[in-house]
Amino acid sequence: MLQMNNTNCVLTIAGSDSCGGAGIQADLKTFTRHGAEGASVLTAVTAQNTVGVSAVETLSPRFVRAQLDAVLADLPIRAAKTGMLATAPIIETLAEGLTLNPELKLVIDPVMVATSGARLLDADAEQALIELLLPRAALVTPNLPEAAALTGLPEGSDPLRLAEAILDTGCDAVLVKGGHGHGSRIEDLLVSQFGHSSFSHERTNRRIHGTGCALSAAITARLGRGEDLESATGKSIEWLQGMIASSWQPLKGELAMLPFGAGNG
Repeated sequence: MLQMNNTNCVLTIAGSDSCGGAGIQADLKTFTRHGAEGASVLTAVTAQNTVGVSAVETLSPRFVRAQLDAVLADLPIRAAKTGMLATAPIIETLAEGLTLNPELKLVIDPVMVATSGARLLDADAEQALIELLLPRAALVTPNLPEAAALTGLPEGSDPLRLAEAILDTGCDAVLVKGGHGHGSRIEDLLVSQFGHSSFSHERTNRRIHGTGCALSAAITARLGRGEDLESATGKSIEWLQGMIASSWQPLKGELAMLPFGAGNG
């Protein structure tokens, strides 16, 4: 029998994506690809596909906290990631629960707007995210618009300036993803108090569903199994680029889907 204390258990705290390409579903599939056992805390249920989000039902903060307490009371969770958190009360109750587990490595993907354009975080929840969760994070993984929203700096600001402003909230490291930038190559910038590293890769013209979820989940799984942050980030970006190259197009959707399947990252 496999001993649980030797098992890489990681947690996703996010919303459900009914087409399976993002959110809880993408996170759990990514965890498996990177050698981790996945647990989940559901914050919201969405009706969506690659055309767009047609409906959202948010769970109560009390039920979100009940899920979190149940998982952390039983499983040896080594790392966790957040995705869609929806409301300030949900963020507040999660912050309280996570405070009881200070050794858990927390990756925050500050999901504010879906790739399809639907808003997934209430405007009044942004400040709660900044004040209550970012200081707790081992890593924050915003894209360029999210980094601007978190800092109040203009869109188009220098990525290093954006990252340093997010570091000022108290988090350990920031990965500013460059997919919303310009040029033939994408530059992802990892910044911590120890310095910064850049990861460069070719830009694809395809719009793909769930890439942010998959990347943050891959990094979380690798941190859970003891990899250092720079290695976990670089290998996760490399894995995601392979997934993007093999992405497939649904029948009606405007967005392509990542090809989740068997195998490890």
